[in-house]
Amino acid sequence: MGANIYRNKKPALAFLLPAFLFMVLFLYYPFFKTIINSFMHLKQLGATATEFNAPWYTNYEEMLHDPHVWTSVKNTIIMMLVTLVGQVGIAIILALMVDNIGRGKQIFRTLYFFPIVISATALGLMFNLIFLRDKGMVNQVLEMLGKQELTDWKAEGIALITMMAPVMWQYVGFYFVILVTGLNNISDELYEAATIDGATALQRVRYISVPMLHNVICTCSVLAVTGALKVFDLPWVMFPKGMPLKTTFLTGTYMYYQTMETKNVDYGAALAVLIVVLGVVLAKVVNAIFREKDY
Repeated sequence: MGANIYRNKKPALAFLLPAFLFMVLFLYYPFFKTIINSFMHLKQLGATATEFNAPWYTNYEEMLHDPHVWTSVKNTIIMMLVTLVGQVGIAIILALMVDNIGRGKQIFRTLYFFPIVISATALGLMFNLIFLRDKGMVNQVLEMLGKQELTDWKAEGIALITMMAPVMWQYVGFYFVILVTGLNNISDELYEAATIDGATALQRVRYISVPMLHNVICTCSVLAVTGALKVFDLPWVMFPKGMPLKTTFLTGTYMYYQTMETKNVDYGAALAVLIVVLGVVLAKVVNAIFREKDY
């Protein structure tokens, strides 16, 4: 009977078709329309484009000369590196440490995963209060430690660091849970054999845990890099319109700014195409660097 289920493709197609139609209607068709709109003259939300730009590649030519585009791309790449090293790196260390404790693993899982449950908008408002120049929690702590001059955490020189800190903090728990699950799948017999052979705890981590986590780390790295392209709500709440002086734009926030704030819809569509192209290229690069292994 089991073999007959696999021979008959109709039930499988019946289940796959709704999902495929959903993706066509709400993913592929809107993206196709976005590509078309990027070549059209469209300066109002909800309007129907009736003519092409003259020349048709105007928006893409403008992107090459728009300094804010290059700022947003630079900031996004920095965000990717920060998420890769900060989120995944810290998550690896935390997962290895928690895996080596006897009791309380579930408590740490809950504590580290909790920030994911909180809305990014709520986190943005919370960190706005934490980084306030006057009476913000960070400056209050620094005052208690003897610092006299208050720090403006949203000043041009350090605004990018202030924006990336909560983004990194929010998703460490997400990768932590994935990595802990990967560690739980490693056979205890490997650790027991290594212990009998005289391996120390550090050697067991180096020669068993980390190599066996290779594919999980690769997956986390790809998710971190591609996820950095989709970061929007928390940075926008903390630094709306790229403040200060439009230096904190990410590709997503700059696209939103052009589309919703300046009503430059066709240019926003071109920026959306740029984000997708960047995502595909970077995903390929990361997959090539962090290639999974067969065990």
